[in-house]
Amino acid sequence: MNLPERVKEVQNWLKDDLAKVNDTFNSVEEFRLKYIGKKGLIPALFRDFGSLDASLKREVGKNLNILKKEAEEAVSQLKERLTAKSGQDEEFDYTLPGMPFNRGNLHPVTQTMNRICDIFCEMGFGIEFGPEIETDFNNFQALNFPDNHPARDMQDTFFIEDDILLRTHTSPIQIRTMLKKKPPIRILAPGRVFRNEAINPRSYCVFHQIEGLYVDEDVSFAELKMTIEVFAKKFFGKDVQIRFRPSYFPFTEPSAEVDVSCFICGGKGCRLCKHTGWLEIMGCGMVDPNVLEACGIDSERYTGYAFGMGPDRITLLKYGINDIRLLFEGDIRFLKQF
Repeated sequence: MNLPERVKEVQNWLKDDLAKVNDTFNSVEEFRLKYIGKKGLIPALFRDFGSLDASLKREVGKNLNILKKEAEEAVSQLKERLTAKSGQDEEFDYTLPGMPFNRGNLHPVTQTMNRICDIFCEMGFGIEFGPEIETDFNNFQALNFPDNHPARDMQDTFFIEDDILLRTHTSPIQIRTMLKKKPPIRILAPGRVFRNEAINPRSYCVFHQIEGLYVDEDVSFAELKMTIEVFAKKFFGKDVQIRFRPSYFPFTEPSAEVDVSCFICGGKGCRLCKHTGWLEIMGCGMVDPNVLEACGIDSERYTGYAFGMGPDRITLLKYGINDIRLLFEGDIRFLKQF
């Protein structure tokens, strides 16, 4: 069969096969490959066109181009019809096997914060939130940090204006709560805080805090110790031991640092606890009367305790992570472990 006859035959086949194509991706793709694929019928005709007698090339070439155009338009129309029917912008092969969806998880710090909040909420604490941009009064002055007080140097601050700053701790939430509520007050104050510190494996310029406050009549240091002991045993395990070490904070007096026995070595000494057997988890103390008075609370009638901890540090300790930067870099290879 010569080339002109083969062109005519392929034209007939094209019309017959076009009527048989159904609205599936596989059917359309089979039609396309048969006629205009690299090994299809029409490319084969073009390959034989070069050996055709010169007197026939004009007429046969015209018919070949018409045939190719008809095939391409047919494929284009079939794809448009298929896309319109599926209601999608792109082709989708419903015969393909399903793909599993990756399920996300809470960030390890979020998991730690949620657990801490759950434990204290079981003990009757409510949760309060506050803005990350604070006033100097709420962040320092009301917390017994007067101007030029040396304790201000303990916290390198990001100042936006003279009296506006990024909060360096979540204690301003306690101030805001005491200014708008009357005792009894029993709250947790979780959130992000900011300090102008060098970024290295042990410190970061952004981190988290959870602070607690209880103000009422006849609140004692013994209540504070019991509250922290209950928390420590629920969070770290019933066999954990705690100890209080004298410390200094401008907004509490007396003040203490709280350690727990290392939950990795059981207090025997290991690399995590630097062979001391103890891990520092928080600071605490009785609310300084000056703080109560700055918030309009009668310090002769009411007393209170406060505590604060860093869930980032607790997360590092709990999971044996040696670089705090890993918590903030968003590396999915690291985060998917949790």
